[in-house]
Amino acid sequence: MRRFYILGFFFLMMFDTLGQISFKLSATAALPLEASLGWLYRIFSQHFVYFAILGYVGAFFTWMTLLRRAPVGPAFAASHLEVVTVMIASVLIFGETISLAHFAGALFIVAGIVCLAFAERDVIKKENEKS
Repeated sequence: MRRFYILGFFFLMMFDTLGQISFKLSATAALPLEASLGWLYRIFSQHFVYFAILGYVGAFFTWMTLLRRAPVGPAFAASHLEVVTVMIASVLIFGETISLAHFAGALFIVAGIVCLAFAERDVIKKENEKS
């Protein structure tokens, strides 16, 4: 079961990150932003927009699969690792910088997920002892 969670959240992060980065690449390539058919044509002529759609569809199905087995609290928290992976990918792909506040926020996200995972493990352990 542990392998299922690790693989599931890995794929969820990757699909979410693919979607976010692909949307930014599509939007940048279709500039200038305007409410016109030409802008829509520029968006849908970019191959990145299809990767974005793939990312969101993949994330949806991965999330639905995880929710069937994973506890909702830790699963919801772990799904926010996407914020950290998108931040890292943005540095690598777009040359963006990470401020101290961004770094601290990423650490808080990871620390929160770790705390929830340990808390959930303790709850499961107590339930098994009662049985």
